[in-house]
Amino acid sequence: MKHPISQPGFVGTIHPYLAGLLFLSAAFSGSILAAEPVAPSRPIKLFNGKDLSGFYVHLRGYKNNEDPKKVFSVVDGVIRVSGEVFGGLITEKEYRDYHLIVEFKWGQQTYPPRKNRARDSGILLHCVGPDGAAGGGAWMESIECQIIEGGTGDFILVAGRNRPSLTVEAERRGGQLYWKKGATPITRDRGRFNWFGRDPNWKDVLGFRGPRDVEKPAGQWNRVECICAGDEIINIVNGTVVNHGKRSSHTHGKILFQSEGAELFFRRIELRPVDRSRLPD
Repeated sequence: MKHPISQPGFVGTIHPYLAGLLFLSAAFSGSILAAEPVAPSRPIKLFNGKDLSGFYVHLRGYKNNEDPKKVFSVVDGVIRVSGEVFGGLITEKEYRDYHLIVEFKWGQQTYPPRKNRARDSGILLHCVGPDGAAGGGAWMESIECQIIEGGTGDFILVAGRNRPSLTVEAERRGGQLYWKKGATPITRDRGRFNWFGRDPNWKDVLGFRGPRDVEKPAGQWNRVECICAGDEIINIVNGTVVNHGKRSSHTHGKILFQSEGAELFFRRIELRPVDRSRLPD
């Protein structure tokens, strides 16, 4: 049925200004619908093996998608992150309720201010708010699955305009918190929760290896999985569950892959639906 104002002979008129408002309202409503977080119903390859389609770049000190030093590039079918400038490779879409699978390895190059420090990066989950609102203009408000030599799988709460919070069953060792299944749940809105086997004597030095590390040495491929199911986040490194957070304040958002002073490579970035029947207790 046609709206009366569109029918021939209708005597009413609509003011051009009001018509413009109605158009903008419809367009705005459409953009809201388009921005709804995606819950994968099938596997989604976020990295297509050819280019950075589906991502954009934000670097500290630059406008979005300005990357004159090629901090993020595709070389021989893998993503190379130089680490030279702090920032992130960020998904254009927001996601929720997903099983993220990432395969990465460290390169050789490092840059100030982390030239001689542990190779460092991270996967920022449930990113919300403005680009550059965290990390001195580099990152986004989020909950981070840390990727660092000796600490891959740690949770870091990355504050932006607001402070994310997370609850983890954890025990204290030397003033720090380590995930331990069955321990007293602790809720924080800042700081970190270490993965269960992180060396209490960890040092921020290049090439650090702890006695219980499940991450492979630099130059070898690692598999990191982040299962985001509702308000739970489970971090898995090379098949071992290393951290488990619950009651996350953030349950959806973009996904950001950091450049933080160390060269690394990604050959696989994929989302799968969450299989709740196989979630760890």
